[in-house]
Amino acid sequence: MYKISNIYIPKFSVLIISIDLLLLLTAFFGGIILRQAEWDALNFDFYNASRSEALIYVSVMIISMAAMGMYLLETQRSINTILFRLMPSTVLCFGLMTLIFYIFPETYLSRGTLLLVMVLSFFEILLARAILYRWLNISILRPRTLVLGIGKNANDLITHNGESSEYRQQKIVGFVPFPGEERRVPASLVITGKHSLASLVEQYKAEEIIIAPQERRGGYFPIQELLECKMHGIRVMDIATYFEREYGHIRMDSLYPSWLVLGGGFDQSLLRSTIKRIFDLISSLTLLAVTLPIMLITALLILLEDGFPIFYRQERVGKNGETFMVLKFRSMRKNAEKNKKPQWATTDDPRITKTGNVIRKLRIDELPQIVNVLKNEMSFVGPRPERPYFVDMLSAQVPYYNVRHSVKPGITGWAQVRYPYGSSVEDAIEKLQYDLYYVKNHSLFLDVVILILTVEVVLLGKGSR
Repeated sequence: MYKISNIYIPKFSVLIISIDLLLLLTAFFGGIILRQAEWDALNFDFYNASRSEALIYVSVMIISMAAMGMYLLETQRSINTILFRLMPSTVLCFGLMTLIFYIFPETYLSRGTLLLVMVLSFFEILLARAILYRWLNISILRPRTLVLGIGKNANDLITHNGESSEYRQQKIVGFVPFPGEERRVPASLVITGKHSLASLVEQYKAEEIIIAPQERRGGYFPIQELLECKMHGIRVMDIATYFEREYGHIRMDSLYPSWLVLGGGFDQSLLRSTIKRIFDLISSLTLLAVTLPIMLITALLILLEDGFPIFYRQERVGKNGETFMVLKFRSMRKNAEKNKKPQWATTDDPRITKTGNVIRKLRIDELPQIVNVLKNEMSFVGPRPERPYFVDMLSAQVPYYNVRHSVKPGITGWAQVRYPYGSSVEDAIEKLQYDLYYVKNHSLFLDVVILILTVEVVLLGKGSR
C-alpha cells in the first residue's frame, strides 16, 4: 500500500495505472503517426507540439477509467467485466475530450485522429488487462503477515479474506496465541511453542504484524518484542488500522475510543475548511451549469405527471447536530407519508412516481441540493444528511453515530460510492463505518476521488431506490 494524503492506494492499482499510462502514451503518438502516415514527421518539434495534447488525453482517459471502477480491487477480472467498464470509459473520454476541444480550441485534434487514438487505446488496454490478469502472480504484491491473537478479531481477518477479491486477501502465515484467549481460527494456522516475535518474523519471513487480540486490558502484551520488530523494519498495526487501510472503512466491532482519540486525521483546520469551501463552490457552480437543462426537463416532467409541488423540502441534520431544510426534486406522490411517520425507502417503493423512479436511479433528484451547498448548509462531498427521526433512533442504538455530524453533510460521499442504499439499522451501521473513515481522513484528494467514483454510481444506477 502507498499512502497519499491519509489515503491508502493498493500496489496493484498503482501497477495498473502505470501500465495504462505507458499504453495510452503509446496509443496517442502511434495514432498520430498512423494518421499522418509520414514517418519524417518524427522529429523534436512533433513531440514538443503534441506533448500538451498527450497529457490532456492521458489524464482524461485515466479519469474516465477510474470513474468506471477500472482501478477498484473489487472489480472482477474477466473479459466481460473489462469490456463492460472499458467501453463506457472510452465513450466518456470521447465526450470529455470533445468538450475540452470546444473550450480550448488550441488543444484540438481532428476527430479522425482522436478516434484512431482511442481505438488503439481500447485494444491495447484490453489486451494488456487480459494478459496481466491471466499471468500475474498476485501473491507477490501481498505482504506475509503474522497475526497476534486467535479469537474473534483474528478470525475476522480470515472471514474478510474469504469475502474479498484476491487482490485484498492477506497472506497470513500464522496466528500467535495470547494466553487465555479462546481459539476461533483454524488450529493448523496457530503457532505453538514459546518463540520470540523476532524469531517468528525471521522464521516465517513476515513483513508485517497485525495486533488482533480479543481483549487488551490486563494480562500479557509483548510491547518490547513488537518494538524490536518495528525497529527492524517490520510494519506493526492494530486490527482497526488494518481494516481502515485495506477496506476504506472503520470497523465498529474492532474500534475502541482511544484509537479515535490518539490516532491521526480529523482535520478541521482553517486551511482545510477554506480549501473545502472553495472546492464546494467550484464543484457546485460547475455542476449547476452542466445540469441546468436536465433540471429544467425534470421539473417539467414532474409537473406533467403529478402536478405541483416540483420541489420537496425536508428537515435534515447537519454539522454539529443543527437542522436545515434540504431541497430535492419531488420523487414521491403527494402525501407519501400520510401518518407523518418517517419510513425507510424500499426497493420498488409504491410511493415513488414514474418520473421519480428514473431521477432516483440517476440521482437527479439530489441536484437541487446545490442550493444547500451554496448556502453553506452542506458540502459537495460528505456524509449524507439524515432525518432527525432516524438520527435520534440510530444515535441511541449505534455507538459513535454522532461523530459523522462533526463535518457538513454532502450531496455525495464515501459511503454512497462504496456501499449500496441503506434501508435498515444494520445498513446504517455499515454505512457509518465508511462515514467514520471519511470524517477521519477527509482531504481534497479524497474529495476528488469520491467525485470520480460518483460518475459510476450515477451512470450505472448503483445503490439507488
